[in-house]
Amino acid sequence: MADRILRFGVIGLSRGFVLSRPMFLKDPRVRLVAAADPRTEARAAFEAEFGGRAYPDAEALCADPEVEVVYIASPHELHAAQAEAAARAGKHLLVEKPMALTLEACRAMRTAAEAAGVALLAGPSHGYDAPVVRAAALIGSGRYGRLRMISMITYTDFLYRPRRPEELETAKGGSVVFSQAAHQVDVVRRLASAPVTSVRAQAGAWDPRRPSEGAYQAFLTFANGATASLTYSGYGRYDTDALMGWTGELGQARDPADYAGARRRLEGADEAELKRLRAYGSGPLPEPATPAGHEHFGFVLASCERADLRLTPSAIEVYGETRETVELPPPAVPRQGVVDEVWGAVVEGRPPVHDGAWGGANLAVCLALLRSSQEGREVPVTEETP
Repeated sequence: MADRILRFGVIGLSRGFVLSRPMFLKDPRVRLVAAADPRTEARAAFEAEFGGRAYPDAEALCADPEVEVVYIASPHELHAAQAEAAARAGKHLLVEKPMALTLEACRAMRTAAEAAGVALLAGPSHGYDAPVVRAAALIGSGRYGRLRMISMITYTDFLYRPRRPEELETAKGGSVVFSQAAHQVDVVRRLASAPVTSVRAQAGAWDPRRPSEGAYQAFLTFANGATASLTYSGYGRYDTDALMGWTGELGQARDPADYAGARRRLEGADEAELKRLRAYGSGPLPEPATPAGHEHFGFVLASCERADLRLTPSAIEVYGETRETVELPPPAVPRQGVVDEVWGAVVEGRPPVHDGAWGGANLAVCLALLRSSQEGREVPVTEETP
């Protein structure tokens, strides 16, 4: 299959696509042949950079016969309808997290994909990251005994990055729970290799100018007896990249002197204009830089019976009877794990880890987190998971 290339079409040329753009530019197994976005400047930029066709709406892209895989990077509330339409058109699917905003929508997406005989994958998300995949394999080997608990701590400036109004409304898919807990849940589920059975959580909205949830703590129980504690804050104070050698979430080198930069840039600015400037087509984008390390999502420590495993952007640090380091060379291709799973599902017919059931189960945990916080009690997670 040396000449085989996966032909992608992308719906939504905003920030999510900008973050995945290096993957399409660097991985020789994929080619972007089409895009859909209502913005004229975004379509023009896509045609100039990728030489593909650009459409003003998702329906036209789904009808493009050259597109094999549709990457849905549109606002959260549009995922379900667009995924169902693409499946009916016979396209395989890669859907940004969260897969949808309700479990009913996730089930409908799965049903549409199954009826059409196409693959449905949820992502990109940090469960695809090489350190997570390698740590999950080490844990699954049994070498260090059973996994007992996971601690995950992530502090970012997420809430003060430029937002559309609906991105600050929980009912419309706003809040850090849908956008950021989706990553944490994905990571700990990948490490635990077991369904989540219950969640006890407390979420907070501490800034009336940004009225959706900006922070939470959650305690997850897994069916295999393991537990996970998740701490997240998007209020732009402490930054857990400080624990990662100032390697950023995307594997890029960070400048610690830019403390509070997101809040400072937002103060007194036209937020809609700042949001527009971050979207594809609003100005020239640099060539993807060589990453300093792998993508990550903050501090992760997995405790097995005979060792603790700490995930970093460049290695798995194992603290057992002796200390050892499993080195992970910097990636040559950004988000290679995402293409690996799509390639395996579409070209090789292998069941992906991050399939539709996985994406629905991640959402079930996020919804349970919100419900637990609202009701002040432990909430069972009943969505069926693989």
